[in-house]
Amino acid sequence: MPIKVSVVVPVYNPGVYVEDCIDSLLRQSLPPDEYEVIFVDDGSTDETPARLDALAAAESRVTVVHQENSGWSGKPRNVGIGTARGEYVMFVDNDDHLGDEALERMYDYGVAHGADVVVGKMAGKGRGVPVELFRRNHPRATVENAPLIDSLTPHKMFRRAFLDDIGLRFPEGRRRLEDHVFVTEAYLRAANVSVLGDYVCYYHVRRDDASNAGFQRFDPGGYFKNLREALDVVERYTEPGPLRDRLFRRWLRVEMVERMRARRLLALPADYRRELFEEMHQVVVERFGPGVAAGLQPTQQVVAALITAGRYDDVEAFAEWEAGIALTAVPERVAWEDGTLRVGFSAEYTSAAEPMTFPAGTAPAPLDGPPEDLAAAVAWVSADSAARFGRATADLLMRERASAAQYFQSVEFTREEVPAGDDGRVRLVLHATATVDPAVLTRAGVWDALVRVRLGGWTKECRLGPAPRRARPTPSAALAGGHVVLPYWTSPHAHLALDVDRATGRLGLGSLSPDDVTVSGDRLRMPLPLHVPGDGAEASLRLTSSRATLDVPATLSPRVSGALLEAELSLGDLRGATWRVALGTPGPRFLALPFVLRAGAGGVRAARVPVPSALRRLVRRARRGLGTALGRTATRLRARTGRR
Repeated sequence: MPIKVSVVVPVYNPGVYVEDCIDSLLRQSLPPDEYEVIFVDDGSTDETPARLDALAAAESRVTVVHQENSGWSGKPRNVGIGTARGEYVMFVDNDDHLGDEALERMYDYGVAHGADVVVGKMAGKGRGVPVELFRRNHPRATVENAPLIDSLTPHKMFRRAFLDDIGLRFPEGRRRLEDHVFVTEAYLRAANVSVLGDYVCYYHVRRDDASNAGFQRFDPGGYFKNLREALDVVERYTEPGPLRDRLFRRWLRVEMVERMRARRLLALPADYRRELFEEMHQVVVERFGPGVAAGLQPTQQVVAALITAGRYDDVEAFAEWEAGIALTAVPERVAWEDGTLRVGFSAEYTSAAEPMTFPAGTAPAPLDGPPEDLAAAVAWVSADSAARFGRATADLLMRERASAAQYFQSVEFTREEVPAGDDGRVRLVLHATATVDPAVLTRAGVWDALVRVRLGGWTKECRLGPAPRRARPTPSAALAGGHVVLPYWTSPHAHLALDVDRATGRLGLGSLSPDDVTVSGDRLRMPLPLHVPGDGAEASLRLTSSRATLDVPATLSPRVSGALLEAELSLGDLRGATWRVALGTPGPRFLALPFVLRAGAGGVRAARVPVPSALRRLVRRARRGLGTALGRTATRLRARTGRR
């Protein structure tokens, strides 16, 4: 069987962090004889070489190459390309891991669209990853029609013949940004690039000890020397003009301006900040024309202009002002509507914890040079942000807490300018309603609701909430999209989250009483605090006694305040026993209900769950002990205060 995919993993002293990587590679849905895994050990000094050799001895799809330490990941990846036999080569770092279906989905998608490069959706666990690139699938993406340039890490699938035909390999040696050079050239020379945005293929993980190579402080001189090499690639394969400016803008924005903003700058040591600034200033003056910065957002334009002018002190002052700006998102409505969750919210920016205000009806001139001072910079950014309010957007994303996988939800929104006093200033508020479809929440666990707003010079995210307690909507759980979904408010911060298929005790079923259960003949009926779609849902009851376990089909019909469960009981099978009852849900999972069924000659009736006698004795003993302890404490207090 021909090898479809060769996975190349450069390895250097990963310790235990390689285990998640190994497990994910062995769990792939692609048949084992259709892919290979090539670990290139770059002179590890820990126990990893022996671990990999043992793995290769046990797994025929695993190959290990040992070499002397080369200093960085470029050479190990090149060795992996040379060893690979697959139609495509996939690069994975030793402390990251793949989604279980990543190789199969990416390969099939690449073949279907004739792709030289396949970019799979990423999730960042403690690390930043592109968001807009994965809003949807892009079967035929280019640097012109999609934000490909936002994703320059090598964690992608490349057609091996394409790499060989153009002679593309990673720069080697002790250097930074070798992946930028490689990936940028691949994008610019590929016949087609396909972006798979509907399945998380790659999990980019920050180690608990923060020892990933990308988190280590770098030498500014060497870093920006290597950055110039990526710019050289762009110049080699593009003509001067808007496209080249747009591509260059990525390095200006990500590698320079964003490092000089707000808390990210202020967290660095003062001498290191200045050293970075000086190197950035040199690159901007040498390589970037005015068209590069012109396409940035207002705040970014200000920082870029100050970098160009060499005014570090003003960059620092602007960062201190920006550090006080945050996004707030207040939930206004959370309710189930026929199997989907409708989430209404309002969002706006705050400055120093107060609603941010902007001048109304202004249209500032383009920023032709650096502002005179901080006050002028703030005034220009505020006016330009207000003028751009018509382009502001709001999104709701659901993010799985365990893996950081996130998905955009369908959102409708309006924009409102709210008067903020007698001086003509306004608050810029976005009102949105999102539709969350539980069918797209593909894994059991907790999913957090995040609001993402693009307004003026900022793109910010925050958790949805808190809402004022009295106005906090509290929807019930639901059987929707093949899942049991419970919206709830986290403690203590009261942010909105969804509990999906974990069957926790928060579902509210404990509030049911035996009096809520009606048994007429062999027909059982009971209301449940569960939302179900308009056409109802299938369920089941599991009845368990000391002698047997019975599964009884049931139906759930929608009601104004929940659902009505109905089931046909076989009375002959139930007589003479006490039956514990659980509700069967999609999964399948069973949720214990707080009553039992007792079947006798007079029929079936519901009763409270009996408390075991041993438990009753423990409760009585605990109560007596607590009463004795409280009495002794009271006696001591009276003695100390002289009271009798």
